[in-house]
Amino acid sequence: MIYPSGAPERSAGTSPISDARLQALAARRWKTAIWLTGAMVAIYFGFIALIAFQKPLMGRLLARGLSVGILSGALVIVSAWLLTWVYVRWANTRYDEELARIIRND
Repeated sequence: MIYPSGAPERSAGTSPISDARLQALAARRWKTAIWLTGAMVAIYFGFIALIAFQKPLMGRLLARGLSVGILSGALVIVSAWLLTWVYVRWANTRYDEELARIIRND
């Protein structure tokens, strides 16, 4: 039997999870997610630590109405967008292609 996704049916005793390539791909996805999450946590808590312990630095004006703290906060938001872009790009170029190969049994 062929499923709507085009993947062939596996025998009753075989789980799709038992495929070593699928497990390796899942491990790479997990590792990528952990690294990107760790980066975001470090950026965010670094920003919070600067607010807590370096108030004079964060309050220093760079231009009228723009302090180091405001600029840093904006950079935290931009870094979240960039890390999301990195993950989406990785998933679209590597993860999805490898998953498609596994499903096709290449």
